[in-house]
Amino acid sequence: MAEPLRVGDPAPDFTLLDEAGHALHLADLRGRRVVLYFYPKDDTPGCTAQACGFRDQYLAIEERNAIVVGISTDDASSHQRFRTKYNLPFHLLVDADHVVSEAYGVWGERSMYGRKYMGIIRSAFVIDTAGMLVDVQYKVSPAASIAKALAVLEA
Repeated sequence: MAEPLRVGDPAPDFTLLDEAGHALHLADLRGRRVVLYFYPKDDTPGCTAQACGFRDQYLAIEERNAIVVGISTDDASSHQRFRTKYNLPFHLLVDADHVVSEAYGVWGERSMYGRKYMGIIRSAFVIDTAGMLVDVQYKVSPAASIAKALAVLEA
């Protein structure tokens, strides 16, 4: 796992494809705040709760000149099904080779039922209009990531 990012660091720039196969460049979002969250897997209980929480707060987030972007290693068709099933108003990006996850320090060892494997560690970041990190949350719970992001956007 890469060195953890900290508040005040520049957000690592990236270009990834979304669920529809369109490229999203983080640099193109300058001028807006971005809630960037990394999640392990589409359509699993924790990831669904987190995505639906951001969906339910999306209007409040937009009112604060911010957008939400989710990233996982799932493919575009999985993202498309997930986005459609839960009516998610934001893009889900494909990080199949986990390069962006590694740049943000969220790719690491996980365990489930005693089995260890590499994967995304649920994390969330708030990026200001200039591309700097103003909030960094590693190993965050689904509900806490939404509440914390909203609190940071309120400030």
